[in-house]
Amino acid sequence: MKASIWIFAISLIYSCSSLSPTEQQTVDLSGTWKFQIDSLDQGISDRWFTRELTDQVTLPGSMTTNEKGNPVSLETKWTGQIVDLSFFTEEKYARYRKPENFKIPFWLQPRTHYVGAAWYQKEIDIPGDWSDKNITLLLERCHWETQVWIDDQKIGMQNSLSTPHQYELSTQLSPGKHTLTIRVDNRIKEINPGINAHSITDHTQSNWNGIVGTIQLTNSPRVYIKDIKVYPNLSEKKAVVDVSIHNQTTLPAEAVKLEISAISLNTKANHKEGTHVTVGEVATGISKVSVELEMGEDVLLWDEFTPNLYRLEVALNSKEGPHTKHVNFGMREFKANGSRFRVNDKSVFLRGTLESSIFPKTGYPSTDVDEWIRIFNTCKSHGLNHVRFHSHCPPKAAFEAADQVGIYLQVECGSWANSGSSIGDGKPIDEWLYQEADRILDAYGNHPSFCLMAYGNEPAGGNQQKYLGEWVTNLKNKDNRRVYTGGAGWPAIDENDFHNLPDARIQGWGQGLNSIINKEPPQTAYDFKEIVQQTTIPYVSHEIGQWCVYPNFKEIKKYTGGALEAKNFELFQETLEENKLGHLADSFLLASGKLQALCYKADIEAALRTPGFAGFQLLDLHDFPGQGTALVGVLDAFWEEKGYITPSEFSKFCNQTVPLARMGKRVFTNDEAFVAAIEVAHFGASPLESPDIEWRIKDNSGNHIKAGSFDVKKLIVDNGQHLGSINFDLEKIKEPTQMRLEVSVNQYANHWDFWVYPAKSTTSNEKVYITNSLDKKAIRVLNEGGNVLWSLKKGDLNAEFGGDIAVGFSSIFWNTAWTRGRRHTPSGFYAILNMML
Repeated sequence: MKASIWIFAISLIYSCSSLSPTEQQTVDLSGTWKFQIDSLDQGISDRWFTRELTDQVTLPGSMTTNEKGNPVSLETKWTGQIVDLSFFTEEKYARYRKPENFKIPFWLQPRTHYVGAAWYQKEIDIPGDWSDKNITLLLERCHWETQVWIDDQKIGMQNSLSTPHQYELSTQLSPGKHTLTIRVDNRIKEINPGINAHSITDHTQSNWNGIVGTIQLTNSPRVYIKDIKVYPNLSEKKAVVDVSIHNQTTLPAEAVKLEISAISLNTKANHKEGTHVTVGEVATGISKVSVELEMGEDVLLWDEFTPNLYRLEVALNSKEGPHTKHVNFGMREFKANGSRFRVNDKSVFLRGTLESSIFPKTGYPSTDVDEWIRIFNTCKSHGLNHVRFHSHCPPKAAFEAADQVGIYLQVECGSWANSGSSIGDGKPIDEWLYQEADRILDAYGNHPSFCLMAYGNEPAGGNQQKYLGEWVTNLKNKDNRRVYTGGAGWPAIDENDFHNLPDARIQGWGQGLNSIINKEPPQTAYDFKEIVQQTTIPYVSHEIGQWCVYPNFKEIKKYTGGALEAKNFELFQETLEENKLGHLADSFLLASGKLQALCYKADIEAALRTPGFAGFQLLDLHDFPGQGTALVGVLDAFWEEKGYITPSEFSKFCNQTVPLARMGKRVFTNDEAFVAAIEVAHFGASPLESPDIEWRIKDNSGNHIKAGSFDVKKLIVDNGQHLGSINFDLEKIKEPTQMRLEVSVNQYANHWDFWVYPAKSTTSNEKVYITNSLDKKAIRVLNEGGNVLWSLKKGDLNAEFGGDIAVGFSSIFWNTAWTRGRRHTPSGFYAILNMML
């Protein structure tokens, strides 16, 4: 690489001399604020903005973190659908409905709860040198609607769930002391994103009231840089920079000049070059200037493997004074090409998980970059490269962290328009979704990690297809830096760049025992080719997995943030102990967790075996605390391990390179041959030349029974690459034996267990008494120290004791509360538990 990367621009008029950038000033407003709850909704009519409020809170924060609001109770008006209403009616929950012992099983329980208007107030002191300046109030993350007053003058209202609320205060602020009053309202009013939308629901982050993140005043000249957008063009090694200039004066601004420079941020080649542009006269209002930057032959590209970032800085100089603004960006193109995505013209397979705004310590999303880096590094350690933000958009910190770590993000506009909401029917939500999408693109569009976008999740509405088709077309015409789909889950419309659909998975919603994993004998030969080939654009599978495990009661002590408590876990733990099984809690967790890991392995490997597949989105790598408590993650709600599978173990079957085995069966007799076709899914940074490919078969003592290798000259970036076949005669296996096939491609290894039994049984039943009932002989044999196999016949067990529960292999799908009691006995769980005990 050259010592520097040169960056040029097309001069709009002529070059000018270098400008010295000046940082704009800020006033931090975090700290103590006056506060008052407006439960009767009388604050506006009674002009609370003209009087001193009576309580106080600390911002950034929520009412809950400040211990404001009402104790939760049977009267609490939750934001979120409760499918299983038995908590409110059944006797077994009666003691948990009492105020002194109130515990809900639906989701994490906030210490206080409030839905309505609340007022926040602070005295501010405007510096003397801020006279004749553009002054802006920045509220990074509000929940939800804000209205702002300076002294007794109303400034305006904003209602974004996804982006900062920013108010221009120039006309109302003079140097000296003023009263800033903000009314925050977290009610669903005319705009209804859906009560289950993760932007507002109690299922996940909670329906909090407050302001978090950066809260500050900034000043700039009255002619200032309002916005910068950067559009990479890799084929020409250029970037188009669109600069919006706002002239707040009443006269045209003359002799306006720009200095544009760029510097690489996170590589060893730190260098900076720039150019000067004279814009000339800028009219009152907003003007746009477009500049082409030549990025040079050694331009650094951004992707998951090399997340190279640039910082673009634009310095403006006018008679009103200097103003500087910067944005980070990456030279990245993310496009659909046939049935696959391509990043910088290289094929990519999305290995993703959901993030549903689950922050159990605070009850609101983090605005801390380091916290998001921790989350994304955890995803990467499990072999993932993609995160979908289910029906919400995260704060800026998430984008900055994903930029640094190298994660492809799917962002949504804060809506799950279902369960009382819908789209395309002319309701206010329709226009709001257009506005919210524009706000998201303006706020976060430069981030290279922002690669995919949808309106939100699983919409209702008879006109949704027409509405979403127009919504997608509008965004594609507006900003080509990412790919778009109408909705996650459905619909599959012609305008989509990609489909986000639920069919390509081993367990569909409501399938029960009719799914691949429960209906078919154990095997690894299936894939989703027939489903994926029904479309010619990328197909990303929607919310695969959802394998539930037993609660980890040791997690209860982690809820130390003062906002949410795991009362649902406490309720479950007490129920277990009352049934004299408390001592088995850890064993239940471990057994169900091991089974869950097997189910996720089956799900993910089936996706990786599917030719032409674009990727998958897990539900979920970590637990989902709502919807009746869906403990579907191998990690807990804090993104921390539960103790039954490590990241290195998980990434054996979920990674950029994964060896795969197609086996038509996994249970054999010793008069058969073990047969497996070996292939690989390789989606690394580049092809693998002359890879080292080995296989071996071991018994359950670790003894090597058979081994071999495959000679392959090159592995391209693709899946479905056949490496060879294994055909192993099992006649020498005389005893029932659990065996393991291991396959490695360079440092990437994967394995599968299979079982071999004698074709002719030599086992005597004399030492084991087999019975269908616990009869007198069975009791006598047990008393004498013998062994009894008690095998119930269908119908022997009453329904009240679980006799009507079907038997399948997998763990429970999602949970029984949200699936209206749909359940089965996971035979795999009991097999693992039996081995443990």
